[in-house]
Amino acid sequence: MMLTSMLIASAEHELAPLIAPAPVIAGVAALAFLMMGLVTFAYRDVSNRQAQKRGNSGQTTGTHDGVQH
Repeated sequence: MMLTSMLIASAEHELAPLIAPAPVIAGVAALAFLMMGLVTFAYRDVSNRQAQKRGNSGQTTGTHDGVQH
């Protein structure tokens, strides 16, 4: 009985208006994720460049004065 009364009560309330229609909000969110993906794609080779620099510096990666870290 409680569920029925809650459904009747919720049917009487007016929904709060949105800032924009739902498809516009979804489009803005999709655009934001696309832009973040493009930034990530633009910096994709930074890790590779750092690995190449470390690889060319010598065979002592992970050590400092003979002490393993």
